Amino acid sequence: MNLLSIVGAGPGAIDLMTVRAHERIKNAEVLVWTDSLIPKKILQIAPIDCECITTSSLTLEEILSLLIDRHKKGKKIVRLHDGDPCLYGAISEQICGLAEAGIQVEVIPGVSAYQATAAALNTELTIPGEIQTIVLSRAGGRTGMPEREKLQNLASIRASLCLYLSARHVKEVERTLLNYYPSDTPVAIGHRVSWDDQSLKVVPLSEMAASSIKQKLIRTTLYLISPALKGHKKRSKLYEVSHSHLFRSSAQ
Repeated sequence: MNLLSIVGAGPGAIDLMTVRAHERIKNAEVLVWTDSLIPKKILQIAPIDCECITTSSLTLEEILSLLIDRHKKGKKIVRLHDGDPCLYGAISEQICGLAEAGIQVEVIPGVSAYQATAAALNTELTIPGEIQTIVLSRAGGRTGMPEREKLQNLASIRASLCLYLSARHVKEVERTLLNYYPSDTPVAIGHRVSWDDQSLKVVPLSEMAASSIKQKLIRTTLYLISPALKGHKKRSKLYEVSHSHLFRSSAQ
């Protein structure tokens, strides 16, 4: 069976791509890729004679038409998305459209920007006794948000909050967050994290908007708002001498 592969390219660095993703690209005959969000050097993995099609100017219908046409010709197709395609990848509508054409797909996950950002900062986003929840979300924008998922509802629990697709609305985002998080809460502002021209800085929440505007950030930007970025020395119970579990008895 000739499956069409929807592949996560990861945050940008080739060596942060999964082995499975690398293998699918290496053997692709047709590569349909999100050119505005993925570094061109990733295309170097594909065969020289691979047909590479950019999607930045295409509609869903045009993308589906291309995929269906190449699939009918028996081609090995990779639909390449940035980051993890299951996060804001608009893959559901593609999978549904392909299913209507009788085409099955496989989805290959990728490292997301929030993971790459935390790793670049050498930090953990879940701190014992402090923070055990990570929220992935976005500002409403033109897409809008369900009422229950409004930013104020998410911010009220003061978890590690990772905001995608929000740079254009950063002033409004900052105003909302300041109602729930202390003004000195660290905010990591990551732009093209893991790309060659990566920008990554940590500022207080009160400077989130000003810093973004100064850097002229509009897209490919992630905001990671978390008290965890302050650094904590709290230990988990997992490695405590007094803590027993399936593989270790507690010390007497």
